[in-house]
Parts: sequence; C-alpha cells; structure tokens
Amino acid sequence: MARPPTEPAAGEGDGHVVSPLWTAWRAQVDLDEYDARFDGTEAHGEVDLIESYSPSSVLDAGCGTGRVAGELHRRQIEVVGVDLDDEMLERARRRIPGVEWVCADLATFHLGREFDLVALPGNVLVYCRPEVRAHVIRRCAAHLRAGGLLVAGFALSASGDVITLGEYDRACEESGCALIDRWATWDRAPYTGGDYAVSVHRRRPDTPL
Repeated sequence: MARPPTEPAAGEGDGHVVSPLWTAWRAQVDLDEYDARFDGTEAHGEVDLIESYSPSSVLDAGCGTGRVAGELHRRQIEVVGVDLDDEMLERARRRIPGVEWVCADLATFHLGREFDLVALPGNVLVYCRPEVRAHVIRRCAAHLRAGGLLVAGFALSASGDVITLGEYDRACEESGCALIDRWATWDRAPYTGGDYAVSVHRRRPDTPL
C-alpha cells in the first residue's frame, strides 16, 4: 500500500496511512483464515497470466502475505515482494524465505533496479488513497525496464473514491506506459465493461521517469 510524498507519518493526521477502505479491511480480516484460503492451491490465475508473458524478473507490488510472489517463486521466476504492511510481510518471510520481501511505501519506493514485469494484483489500487494512486503507478513504472510490462487487476465501482479505468490509463500514459491488453478476468475472458478489469501496459523505450 502507499501514502503520498506529503502524507503524515504513521500515527499522525487522520490515522489513515493507507485508505480508510484498507484500514477497515485489515481491522476485520483474520490473517490465518486469509492465508488458509489459498493453502494447497496449485494454480493461481494471476500467476498463470503473469507467467504467460515469460518474465525473468517480477516485482509484486502490494504483495501482502506473498500469495502471488510465493507461487512465482515456486515456478522459479525471480520475484521481489513490496508492501507497507510489515505484519503481512512477516508472514511472507516465515512461509517463503527464498524471496526478497521489502517493507516500503509504493508511492515513494526506490529499489535501485528494474524488472521485466511489475504486478499489481489483488485490488492494490482500490486500497490506495485517491491522492496517491498516480504516484504508485509512476513508481511502479519507474521499476520497469524499457519494454517491460505493468499488469494490474482491480474491481470497478460507481463510487467516486474508487479508481476508474480512465484514471488508471491516464496515469499509465503519463508514466510512459501504453495499453496492450485488457480482460475481464485473469484467465483472459473478454472485457466488455464489467465490474473488474485486468490491464497490461507496456513501458515505451526511452521514457524518462
């Protein structure tokens, strides 16, 4: 998750380092039950789609407890997981020690390297505060090699606070990334204007970030 560069530190301001929606979700979720939902899962739709682009390296942005990054690692794809929630990251570290897990704000993070693909699965952008979403997209794009792919899936809503495809596409364009694919699901069902979208943008060569 993320806060904008001018956001107050944890414990300051209104108490929401991330969005109120994320704060409410974390307050009611049992992480043991959350992890158990995916135990024993042999195939993940997100990972199948990511793997289909044959990346050598992946950044899982907003990785949580490591469901997607862990499966990428199991399939022998180099992956780094980044999240602002260190409690969730600590679970990932215990369960999947072979992955690099980084506690950082997606709106401001700098890892000092580039990836073939940056993934934002699991409604990451829905749980970001509206004022930081463009920052998050820009920082993710900045971690892509030229020609690398930004892959994001998130729910769509009529709510004014929830990110729209228009907002997302504009932020990607401003970050030097062009839309190449869009589906309604991670298994490539055609997108015809439903309440969920999976978007793939490619970083244009020689794009300054």
